[in-house]
Amino acid sequence: MDYRQFGRSGLTVPVLSFGTGTFGGTNEFFQRWGQTDVAEATRMVDLCLDSGVNFFDTADIYSGGASEEILGQALKGKRDRALISTKATFRFNGDLNQVGSSRYHLIRACEASLKRLGTDHIDVYFMHGFDALTPVDETLRALDDLTRAGKIGYIGASNFSGWQLMKALATSERHGLSRYVAYQGYYSLIGRHYEWELMPLGLDQGVGLMVWSPLGWGRLTGKIRRGQANQSGRIAAGGAEGGPPVSDDYLFGVVDALDAVAAETGKTVAQVALNWLLTRPTVCNIVVGARNEEQLKQNLGALGWTLTAEQVGRLDAASQETPIYPYWHQKGFDERNPKPTPW
Repeated sequence: MDYRQFGRSGLTVPVLSFGTGTFGGTNEFFQRWGQTDVAEATRMVDLCLDSGVNFFDTADIYSGGASEEILGQALKGKRDRALISTKATFRFNGDLNQVGSSRYHLIRACEASLKRLGTDHIDVYFMHGFDALTPVDETLRALDDLTRAGKIGYIGASNFSGWQLMKALATSERHGLSRYVAYQGYYSLIGRHYEWELMPLGLDQGVGLMVWSPLGWGRLTGKIRRGQANQSGRIAAGGAEGGPPVSDDYLFGVVDALDAVAAETGKTVAQVALNWLLTRPTVCNIVVGARNEEQLKQNLGALGWTLTAEQVGRLDAASQETPIYPYWHQKGFDERNPKPTPW
């Protein structure tokens, strides 16, 4: 297992964490992700710990809290060996104020997550999305209070735009409040928009990236190829709902490049796609999911080897897209506006 610093913090984390969105499957949406019960969750958690993956990611809305409950049970007697991240902000139930990043909601959401997880502290607490109705300083003061009380260790942001994250960081600095040390965001070989603004911001401000959906909503597992019907896996089960649209030409061009590199390295398409992410600036952790132990073992195979610069370049070229404005315009002034990755 490789380890990296978690943004501009003193926390060290494994480069892979285990995402527990597959735990529970208590509603129609999350059933498509998986329906892992306590027994299988315990086996996979033990496999993770034995492999050095001691970081587990969940959220209060995953299966209506069932994911947190199952993770808590799977970690019984092993909590001191693990790091846990969870999230709040999205609507949890029909109560008028059980949504957003208000002080009212966050205090209650954190306490509820602690109870479901069966722990007295959360190592990393993410705002699952940006709440434009709550003042930024109200959110950060509530999180700072929870941090000072020892209920959370570090805070992070997820799914913010660049200006929203920068506004929060500036507010933390101005008022001496806890700052977001990590950003949990979507990034994959078929979803590189993170590079346009959030990556330069992360480099400038010391915010590490914790990648979610590194295989592009299951499109880069190796099960989807040009001219072949997709008959198994999350996508075939309707699991692409909520994900970004990807054109077939673009997807299959990237998969063709992955197939070629996989053949050269003796690795799977998914392992190559994960390894590519570990070469990117700001990436400190990748959240991998699995429906079963075999999938988890496959994901762990992304470590212990390195793509060559030439292979990385081919994957970069196959997945490159023209940025939106103003990023395509800024390319013309790259002598004073260098980018962290090749255009």
